[in-house]
Amino acid sequence: MAGPCGRLEVAMDAPALPTKPLGLALVCHPHPLHGGTLDNKVVQTLARAFVQLGWRSLRLNYRGVGQSEGVWDEGRGETDDAQQALLAVAEPQEPLLLAGFSFGGFVAAQLAQRLARDGRAPRRLVLVGPATANFALPPVAPNTLVVHGQADEVVPLESTLDWAGSQNLPVTVLPGVGHFFHGQLPLLKSVVLRALDPAALVNSS
Repeated sequence: MAGPCGRLEVAMDAPALPTKPLGLALVCHPHPLHGGTLDNKVVQTLARAFVQLGWRSLRLNYRGVGQSEGVWDEGRGETDDAQQALLAVAEPQEPLLLAGFSFGGFVAAQLAQRLARDGRAPRRLVLVGPATANFALPPVAPNTLVVHGQADEVVPLESTLDWAGSQNLPVTVLPGVGHFFHGQLPLLKSVVLRALDPAALVNSS
């Protein structure tokens, strides 16, 4: 796929036919300078959850990661990459869902803000262990799902609680869970599946 500064590597998953997808879900991966890729286990878990719910799921490698061309751009270019990939794949008027893990949560939140300004706000935003300690996440929609591990050793839970508290935004805290959800991916998936019930999505603002 063509990106803002060269080729972008992407991966797509879709519900089994003849199911008509509910829309397009983009999942953004963790920090590329710390090993984050579209194959990250949390990212793949989110993608599988969205497909199970009936959404097409798109993942990308930011610039300079895997087969994607370019170099690290401190979050600015990575958000551009995510936007380019999403809009290149999305059909006109197709409902959108954004998600991100760690640094990917920053990218997804930034992109959600851009899309809202352009009149195409996502139906839901899902942030897992968002990098609230190191990046200035913007305010998000009140129906955003935020999931954070109580024992997160990379992004302290307190940082995300402070960020969310300023918006009166609930945070789902998973007891004893670390940043990378080792051994707890099924729990994460079940939390997302319960929170994003199709009926709730239809009625969300």
